[in-house]
Amino acid sequence: MRKFVILAALAASFAVAACNTVKGAGQDVSAAGQAVSQTAQDAKH
Repeated sequence: MRKFVILAALAASFAVAACNTVKGAGQDVSAAGQAVSQTAQDAKH
């Protein structure tokens, strides 16, 4: 459990460092959502 907490904290710190602004975070989330949607569409066909 402790390893998971440490890894989650590291992942969060990398995510914050990767997108310095709220706008950047929103763009990252949007891009991830679009990728998931596209993958779902591809899996349908």
